[in-house]
Amino acid sequence: MTDHATKLYAPPAALAEKAHVSSMAAYDKLCAEAEADYEGYWARLAREFVSWKKPFTQVLNSSEAPFFKWFEDGTLNASYNCLDKQVEAGLGNKVAIIFEADDGQVTRVTYSELLAKTCRMANALKAQGVKKGDRVVIYMSMSVEGVVAMQACARIGATHSVVFGGFSAQSLRDRIEDAGAVMVITADEQLRGGKQLPLKAIVDEAIGLGGCDSIKSVIVYKRTGGKVGWSARDQWMHELVAAQAENCEPEWVGAEHPLFLLYTSGSTGKPKGVQHATGGYLLHAALTTKWTFDLKPDDIFWCTADIGWVTGHTYIAYGPLALGGTEIVFEGVPTYPDAGRFWKTIQDHKVSIFYTAPTAIRSLIKAAESNEAVHPKRYDLSSLRILGSVGEPINPAAWEWYHLHIGGGRCPIVDTFWQTETGGHVITPLPGATPLVPGSCTLPFPGIMAAVVDETGKDVPNGQGGILVIKKPWPSMIRTIYGDPERFKKSYYPEDFKGKYYLAGDGAIREEKTGYFTITGRIDDVLNVSGHRMGTMEIESALVSCTDLVAEAAVVGRPDDTTGEAICAFVVLKRPRPSGDEAKAIAKQLRDWVGKEIGPIAKPKDIRFGDNLPKTRSGKIMRRLLRSVAKGEAVTQDTSTLENPAILEQLGQAY
Repeated sequence: MTDHATKLYAPPAALAEKAHVSSMAAYDKLCAEAEADYEGYWARLAREFVSWKKPFTQVLNSSEAPFFKWFEDGTLNASYNCLDKQVEAGLGNKVAIIFEADDGQVTRVTYSELLAKTCRMANALKAQGVKKGDRVVIYMSMSVEGVVAMQACARIGATHSVVFGGFSAQSLRDRIEDAGAVMVITADEQLRGGKQLPLKAIVDEAIGLGGCDSIKSVIVYKRTGGKVGWSARDQWMHELVAAQAENCEPEWVGAEHPLFLLYTSGSTGKPKGVQHATGGYLLHAALTTKWTFDLKPDDIFWCTADIGWVTGHTYIAYGPLALGGTEIVFEGVPTYPDAGRFWKTIQDHKVSIFYTAPTAIRSLIKAAESNEAVHPKRYDLSSLRILGSVGEPINPAAWEWYHLHIGGGRCPIVDTFWQTETGGHVITPLPGATPLVPGSCTLPFPGIMAAVVDETGKDVPNGQGGILVIKKPWPSMIRTIYGDPERFKKSYYPEDFKGKYYLAGDGAIREEKTGYFTITGRIDDVLNVSGHRMGTMEIESALVSCTDLVAEAAVVGRPDDTTGEAICAFVVLKRPRPSGDEAKAIAKQLRDWVGKEIGPIAKPKDIRFGDNLPKTRSGKIMRRLLRSVAKGEAVTQDTSTLENPAILEQLGQAY
């Protein structure tokens, strides 16, 4: 373990004093309440955080486990909880969304305006024949209209399925077909980094591939005015909503009514439609937004995720709005017009809570160190009080930089672990309570019964790595894989554990004294080299801790005749990509560094250098593609979502 991991950062006293969860004693009290009366604990919070049309009387129904049901005899509406509730509480004139467009233009939308937009859109959907229980695919970029489309579906009881605007026509077609969607809501084009990129044309191509006969209409938001093809099924959003009333009575649905489907990659390559229920999901979205981010009425909250991912669902479309918060919705990218864009946005809007991904942080570290003009020290970041990290474990070196240069050494970092399937945070620091260790997501969220077990489901001692599980169902958990309940059981409640525990699919280790969790990587990213089990994340952290040289690193395994598996590292340097003898010398230097940091067994057999790593447009590293490159295989997977497809050829050369 490096020196980074031994540092402990206590919550700032002034922040802790006013925090919603203000001490470890307060945290322990919540955990004790959940231990003593699990159902009573969640019932209390459900009544406190959610407005019910018909109150529930049954908390948890386990009769068809693992298909658990929460609050099932209660009725509610998610859109009502996010919008009407705030207007009725006197917050109608409060800004709900500050929208910053790709070109820097800013639009502010109040709760009253957002409610009116949502009602018009909901009425437009009903006019097109969309009804309760129908599935609607939303294929849009970051926009107020994207959030409105999600809220409008929720308002009428339709189940939305947002597809990230970077997915290909084939990927979109597969999701439309699997969901049996009756409508697609899209835009003519999207703006990203100063470029106009097609959306409507991709929808047309997707439908043209066949298998989308369920689609009756396509609603198109005019974002750029770019030229698009048109057919009888297509309608302009602005024309449809203009004819609609600003009032729309919410459809009151049962707590178990499907709020949304969100497709996530599966090990088989066929996307999994993760289905979430309205009541339990909304509870956890609001609860985690309040406790993890310590959200207060005067905060300006900015989650940089896309609504195409679960982070954009929980911490943009639902959580902050369910609490009456003010949030940023950002259309652009962190490097346009330059790599100071995030810091300028924080400065301009006085952002107080900032939630982003480690990949973004690491790329901005590299930009800041190579270009003084975009270094965060040139911006006023004094409005920040809490930082967050999401998407993958954050390596200690990036954590330290984020803490020092963005947070000024004063802002707690909530390093959140969760998944599409969990609905919200399941292991995370609480900023007023939890002492922080760089690289650790610390402790379970109160009420989440997380544990580390071996292959038989038996708890392992602290300090020993194992498999991360959650031992009890919780309200915001995945309900099923849409249309494939057997796959749900096999994926998340496997027979290995007698179907008792939720399998997160990640490896983890708990620190011996504190019990803090550190995620070691996906179970299939735990390498077995000569009988030694090593998490790829541990090796990546070691490489990136070589701060003079390395900006980013990704590690995968490949078959090896001698050791079973060999370690292959893909590295982005803070200098131009080397070649020849220079590359070999740097590769040796890095191998020796990893040997020193972890041990000789962890030295990568291959090191490959690139100008960057293969990432989706939202910044997620496509490790599955890297595995193919490491094995010397032709890449057959869909690369249409990559920001930089050409990088795969560059990474093929090993040293």
